Formats: sequence, structure tokens, C-alpha cells
Amino acid sequence: MRRKSLNALPRTIQKRIIEKLEGLESNPRPLGAKMLRGEPRWRVRVGAYRIIYEIRDNELLVIVVRIGHRRDVYD
Repeated sequence: MRRKSLNALPRTIQKRIIEKLEGLESNPRPLGAKMLRGEPRWRVRVGAYRIIYEIRDNELLVIVVRIGHRRDVYD
């Protein structure tokens, strides 16, 4: 999701997504995070929205792959 797309979401959702992303900096596997089947990716929930991301432990890096509504994010 581009910044422009994030800005299209309601402010309350934007804030919650940003807070969750900031939390992933210190803990990329928070309570409730799930590894996706068949992929080296994780997902966390933010209401009806999902953040899909990869963790590169050897580089201490979290790469956000996609942010979107749960009905669209897995396509």
C-alpha cells in the first residue's frame, strides 16, 4: 500500500496501522502475529485490515509487503 493509499483510509485506522508498524520495529513477532502458510511472510491484524510482512533476522529488517482490507490483502 502506498502512502497515498494509506492516506485514503479513515484517520483512526491510519493511526492504528502506524502504531502497529512502529511496534514491529521492536518486536516483529507480537502476540497475535501469524506466519502465512506456504510463504515466509507474517501477518498482523489491525481491525479489518492486515499488514503482511517479511522478517529478515540476519539483517534485523522488517519488510512490509502489503497493507489492506482483509478481503483484498491476500489476492
